[in-house]
Amino acid sequence: MGNGIGYPGCSSNEEHNSLFRSEKMTLCQLFLQSEAAYTVIAELGELGLLQFKDLNPDLSAFQRKFVNEVRQCEEMERILRFLEGEIKKEKIKPVGLEQIPAAPLPKEIRDIQDELGKLEGDLKDVNANRNQLKSNYLELMELQVVLKASEHFLEEISELSELENIAETTFHGASAAGSGIAKREPTAGDIEMGEKSETVPATSFGADGSMRLNFLTGTLPTEKLNGFERMLWFACRGNVYLRYTEIAETFEEPTTGDPIRKSVFCVFFQGDKLKQKVSKICEGFRCNIYTIPKTVEERTRMSQELAQRVGDIHVVLEKTEDHRKRLLVNTSKDVRSLAVKVLKTKAIYHTLNMFNMDVTQKCLIAECWAPVRDLEKVNQAITEGTSKSNSEVPSVLNRLTTNETIPTFNRTNKFTKAFQSIVDAYGIGRYQEVNPAIFTIITFPFIFAIMFGDCAHGVVMSCFALWMVIKEKKFLKNKGSNEIWNMIFGGRYIILLMGLFSIYTGFIYNDFFSKSVNLFGSSWRVTKYYPDASHHGNSTDLANTTLVGNNTTFENITDLSNTTGHGSDHPYYINGHLYIDLHHVPAFTHLQSYNRTGTVYPIGVDPIWMIASNKITFINSYKMKMSIAVGIIQMLFGLILSFLNHCYFRSWKSIFCEFIPEMIFILSIFGYMLLLIVLKWLTVFNITSCAPSILVGFINMFLFSYPAEIPDCNPQFVLFNDLATMKMVQTILVGAAGICIPWLLIVKPVVIGIQRCFSNKNVSFIPK
Repeated sequence: MGNGIGYPGCSSNEEHNSLFRSEKMTLCQLFLQSEAAYTVIAELGELGLLQFKDLNPDLSAFQRKFVNEVRQCEEMERILRFLEGEIKKEKIKPVGLEQIPAAPLPKEIRDIQDELGKLEGDLKDVNANRNQLKSNYLELMELQVVLKASEHFLEEISELSELENIAETTFHGASAAGSGIAKREPTAGDIEMGEKSETVPATSFGADGSMRLNFLTGTLPTEKLNGFERMLWFACRGNVYLRYTEIAETFEEPTTGDPIRKSVFCVFFQGDKLKQKVSKICEGFRCNIYTIPKTVEERTRMSQELAQRVGDIHVVLEKTEDHRKRLLVNTSKDVRSLAVKVLKTKAIYHTLNMFNMDVTQKCLIAECWAPVRDLEKVNQAITEGTSKSNSEVPSVLNRLTTNETIPTFNRTNKFTKAFQSIVDAYGIGRYQEVNPAIFTIITFPFIFAIMFGDCAHGVVMSCFALWMVIKEKKFLKNKGSNEIWNMIFGGRYIILLMGLFSIYTGFIYNDFFSKSVNLFGSSWRVTKYYPDASHHGNSTDLANTTLVGNNTTFENITDLSNTTGHGSDHPYYINGHLYIDLHHVPAFTHLQSYNRTGTVYPIGVDPIWMIASNKITFINSYKMKMSIAVGIIQMLFGLILSFLNHCYFRSWKSIFCEFIPEMIFILSIFGYMLLLIVLKWLTVFNITSCAPSILVGFINMFLFSYPAEIPDCNPQFVLFNDLATMKMVQTILVGAAGICIPWLLIVKPVVIGIQRCFSNKNVSFIPK
């Protein structure tokens, strides 16, 4: 039901054809018992024929009587959105609805709320357990990778230490034996900047193989590795030794499921101060630090334990995933049905919030607009709703008399709904005005086809739309949330008609995938031209000649394919142009040797225009003029509909001040243009250049500038025999259009002002 601008008056007829005009509406007052209000509104909502008025406009949403019930429905909607999101993540397709479920009874709402709360709680617990298991599994997998990489790093350090001990024994044996530890200044090379490593002090390992260097191992995202390396360099002044490698496997974030690339690092250092600095840097970069044993035996034992723990967690994680998927599959069977029930419940309570309570707080009072011819259905729905609530007091519906603005209601079905939506997008008409949607069913797709105009593309569009129409029950059952698809599917009947009309206009334009097809045989023939009969068979004298002359000979060539692919020296060409003539044109009847059949192409444009040099000019001009003609006819038709509305509402003032000047204006300007277009199509000029330009002539009409007569042109003008008559007629038309502008803008406001002045003089005031 549309909330449009209404009209205070109405026809005396109780019923009329609602397809042509909007429905006859009446204002009703409804008295409902509190215990029956919910079920009655549920039944009326299934009808979809009433528009309720808000009787509490001064109250906010939080001051209404059923605000708590609306909040409960919003909470259930939140749970449903959460469940649908989880179902979508698992790529589970919800089960479609065989039929739209009815609104639940008040006692069923609590059960739905408890069911949704239990589902949400179970799913959140499963998600929390799964995320925790995934996190533990991820940590163990990282620890396995770290343990393996650390083993490699420590082996490298051990080999480098042995080489350094040999070098120091060779070159510094005596001094080393005396001093104990070889010392050197730290340099920038002490930090590993790639895969190669610098030397490590000989004191890194003891005699028993245990390490004297401290080290930290862990993982961090690969994109943070460069910053981490630089921070270690500047903070520790090059006194640490860093080794790292990127993990080949891609890990998954437990909560979001996003892929993460990580790298393993191992930092070697000496002393507690460096240990504190390295630990703080790792904490700042949120690295995962793992404790790695220093001996080979402990690392081997730890690796075996990790393998067993990873296997156990993997089994538990798989069972958890299976349980979660079964829970979501069971939920997907009812999620759409529950969503519809919750939405209807919320709509019912939202409607009840617009009602007033009587002084006893036991009765709800509502006002609504209803179609007159559906009052019997409304009363029947009220009776059924009252009986479902087991209320002993019946609900009452009374008709009221009012001068309020009446809303516009245009009844639609699955075919007319899309066309009505297009009309309503521009504006909803007044109450009981002519509904233009029924005319839009034809005009909208036909005007589209005039612009589209391709037969083959129209077939493709029609087949696609026909497929949607045939499968509409299946698509309605599995209707999703894809807005683009829902929009296309909602306009399936519009697309079907646009395709069918495009097939028709495609035949008119002779366009099949932008190519012309010679279906009925062209009415044009290519002819050999000879400037003199004595030169028959000789094409050497074709330059500097004209098409029409006293001594000319034409030879008919019926096979058009023989004229393609030749240069300007071909006998069918004159000055580089291929000349073709229409058989039945009277201008060429003096060519006695030309074989004329007197036929034209049966439907649409002759295919020979595809090889014409002025093809684009001709086709575009034809389509443009056709569009202008149809547009002018549509505007005239709209004015006729407005005249019918003025007559229906007996608004003679609008007829005189709006319809008449509008009609004069459009006929003086656009009607005259349409007349010139049609007459130019029907007029045969002896010389092509004599055909006047309608656009230039139209501009000159408003500038009062008129061209001079051209010699040897017959006729000189499209509509007139002489220039004086054309000047007089066009001057009258421009003057009439100019008079209509102040007529439209000034006369009606002046008339309304005069009427108000007289009405105010007739008002009598009673002194206090």
